Amino acid sequence: MKLELDHLDATGALEAFRDGSVTPAEYAEAIADRALEHSGLNALQSFSPEYLVQAATEAFQANPKALLSGLPVVAKDNINTTNYPTSGGTQALLDHTPANNADVVKRITNAGGFIGAKAGMHELAFGITSNNAVAGAVRNPNNPSMIPGGSSGGTAAAIAAGIFPAGLGTDTGGSCRIPASLCGVVGFRPTTGRYDSEGIVPISHTRDTVGPLARSVRDIALFDGVLSGDISTIANANISDFTIGVPRQVFFDNLDPIVAHAVEAQLLSLSSQGAKLVEVSLDPIWPHNEAFSFPVVFYEVMRDLPAYLSKHAPNITFEALIAQIRSPDVAGAIGSQLGDDAMSEAVYRDAMDYHRPEMRRIYGGVFEDHGLDAIVFPTTPLTARPIGGDETVELNGAQVPTFPTYIRNTDLGSNVGAPGISLPCPITSGLPVGIEFDALPGKDRSLLALAGAAEKAMAQ
Repeated sequence: MKLELDHLDATGALEAFRDGSVTPAEYAEAIADRALEHSGLNALQSFSPEYLVQAATEAFQANPKALLSGLPVVAKDNINTTNYPTSGGTQALLDHTPANNADVVKRITNAGGFIGAKAGMHELAFGITSNNAVAGAVRNPNNPSMIPGGSSGGTAAAIAAGIFPAGLGTDTGGSCRIPASLCGVVGFRPTTGRYDSEGIVPISHTRDTVGPLARSVRDIALFDGVLSGDISTIANANISDFTIGVPRQVFFDNLDPIVAHAVEAQLLSLSSQGAKLVEVSLDPIWPHNEAFSFPVVFYEVMRDLPAYLSKHAPNITFEALIAQIRSPDVAGAIGSQLGDDAMSEAVYRDAMDYHRPEMRRIYGGVFEDHGLDAIVFPTTPLTARPIGGDETVELNGAQVPTFPTYIRNTDLGSNVGAPGISLPCPITSGLPVGIEFDALPGKDRSLLALAGAAEKAMAQ
């Protein structure tokens, strides 16, 4: 039988394995064919078809009743794996194969799944285009001349192209949700700290998290349970069960008309099906967000990245890694922290001790005052733009800075530590558009119930 890999989600594949209609080996062979067919996307950094088929068979036979038994998963190339190198998308680590799997990889394998390939990414996860000067640009399956988003661009592209059913990315300021939005898949950022971060090439221990990407909310829920150990029941809810805040200020400013139209159409659809949409304001939070966001990243990366090298790649010095950074935007960002202008501890402490608590107070207060289950907004203000626009992109007739424009809406949730999920808006033509729902920290399973209801409602 011909497997329609661009439509079959991970849950559907697992059901096929269990009822015997498809063997894990047949599924793996179909993935290998699909990977070859779409090799021009440059979505995969490391991949062996032979290993894929063998590992699928062995994983299923070892434990046919496990949650992910026989399922191949693609992992971003900054997540430690022993079967493939972990490069972080940077030159100095191209031949780096860690001694141990990351803890999230161990959870995948303990559940019967396995890492079938490593995905391309923005160099050191320090950008959102996945235009990598070391490994080449990852391309968007919907239009290969366009960026897939980043930094988890390869994971999103591999899923959107039907190569892999689901995968792991990492998210510091939007790096799971942005590529999910631009490629047309589902991307989830859990509450910060919900998943173990051991064995990940880091940017910021305060802001980083692994996050799953997939083709359906039910797959995200499956992977959230595996990665967190939280197997609490997710309610089969209707969208009318939820009160959702709509923060118009900032989140809805200066949108690409295609994004504005798609998101407003879905808000109207959700409302018509009973969702309680409430206009809210987070206006006081933005000065705190600005004072927190980049200071924390710049201060921590200069300490967290050397610590990773010391533990996992002791033969590579931080100085050697920096000297071999190839992507100009990444070299500029890291280079800005090497001299007298490096982020000071005083600014960092102010961000952590004052601005973050204030953000959380304001954010939680809005939820409490309006009885919200989540807030909703466009994941990104614009759709995918052409590869090569790493410094600026066009938005409504003007050239605007690429990185801050794309992370504008996703950044706040990262800084608050809140869970957020991007769903693809139903569209009939053109590039994908994402709509995001963010909840309170710790409300991951409730958010997934809401997302499942929204996914169902938007399909009506």
